[in-house]
Amino acid sequence: MKTHNITAVRVWDLPTRLFHLLFGLCVAGLIATGEIAGPAMEVHFWLGYSALTLLLFRLVWGVFGGHWSRFVNFIPTPTSLRFYLSKGTDQSRSSAVGHNPLGALSVFAMLSLVLLQIASGFMSDDEISVSGPWTAWVPSSWVELATQYHTEIGKMLLFALLALHIGSVLFYKYFQANDLIKPMLTGDKDLPATTLASRDTATSRLFALSILVGCAYVVYRLVHLAD
Repeated sequence: MKTHNITAVRVWDLPTRLFHLLFGLCVAGLIATGEIAGPAMEVHFWLGYSALTLLLFRLVWGVFGGHWSRFVNFIPTPTSLRFYLSKGTDQSRSSAVGHNPLGALSVFAMLSLVLLQIASGFMSDDEISVSGPWTAWVPSSWVELATQYHTEIGKMLLFALLALHIGSVLFYKYFQANDLIKPMLTGDKDLPATTLASRDTATSRLFALSILVGCAYVVYRLVHLAD
């Protein structure tokens, strides 16, 4: 318990924190196995299915999750974004409880880019030994476009966004004294006691697990869509 009416407030619930960790590991694994290629491509596909399961979970959890994990509570408006940017390097920019406007844009950009990368991977074909699960039933023109996007355009966009994301986290930590890493690990931030906390109970965690299982089934059906 902190003095001056400041206390540890649960901002990131456990499902959100686990998503962030596992999704990051999946993306890193996808990059590594994609570069290695060859036998590693089997692992690449499984990591892709896992990443899609997690991504679908985050979309659902963005509606039903803890308060600060819900999209409605951090979708930036033009006004909020303009006000945030107008502060320049002022440390008061770091006062957001959850995601600040730029961080929110980064979240949506990351989810969108990874979703596009996975969707294009489902339709990609290297014309040697590796093909996605949808290549058999989509037009060949789609396969060609998807393969080009997946192996060239999408990959470079994802690299750029990852570099920007990591750079931003380090910038906030070392130049604005705002550690974004610790709260994502512990779930808590030192905030005024009146700050609304995110729900993070055994019941909500069990609910999150049921959503994850449902998302895994949806991905299974998507993978076997052509069966």
